[in-house]
Amino acid sequence: MSIARRVAVLVVCGFIGLAGVAHAQVPCGPFFAGQLAMPEVRGEPWAVASFERIKTAVKTQPYRVLFLGDSITQRWELPLWGAQPTWLANMTPRGVLNAGVSGDRTEHLRWRLNNGNLAGPPPKGVVLLIGTNDLAHGRPPNEAAEGVRAILIQLRQKLPNTRILLLGLTPRGGAAEDPLRQEVVQVNQMIHTCADGNAIVYADIGGALLDAHGMLSKELAPDYLHFSGAGYARLAPQLDPLIDQLVGR
Repeated sequence: MSIARRVAVLVVCGFIGLAGVAHAQVPCGPFFAGQLAMPEVRGEPWAVASFERIKTAVKTQPYRVLFLGDSITQRWELPLWGAQPTWLANMTPRGVLNAGVSGDRTEHLRWRLNNGNLAGPPPKGVVLLIGTNDLAHGRPPNEAAEGVRAILIQLRQKLPNTRILLLGLTPRGGAAEDPLRQEVVQVNQMIHTCADGNAIVYADIGGALLDAHGMLSKELAPDYLHFSGAGYARLAPQLDPLIDQLVGR
């Protein structure tokens, strides 16, 4: 066998070995037998601006925890409906950097992780909340769950010493019978199996937003998806101890 061929074989075997290790570190799935969407850049101006902001922040701002997600994450710090004090009061003292981009689906976050949003020092912890836009895009729950799983594998490859807090998707729709609410439940039933209790910890904090009948009020979620200040105020006390347990205080 020629030297060039031997090198090629070693490289391929190395990639296979790394992939096997990464998959072994995510003890779940696969959930979806089809082809996942490839990592994809977004061209909307606000998405580009958010991506660039995060790319700069991870290199220039001190942080211990990276909070990856979509609008549910981004609007915690940059609210749509009025002032939002809970990020400054609860997340900033814990060294959490907001890395949410409104409108992101799982393939968009996968692209961001490959193109600069992990370019800073490795965080001690990552909080991951993503996937609701996959459902809104018409994907079935198992495909959305597989997108989350792909991100977990990617994070374990790129940040092998970083602990991950995987959050269940938050409730959608006013009532438990809402089709998207039911799909959220299905996704959460799948992705919670990705936790091993050590490198990846799972938590579903969305129940704090629901009343005794499983209703999500407009006071907490004016569009039955994004949260008001009152909604985030319900979530913050649920999340605070989880972050403390993830990275210590």
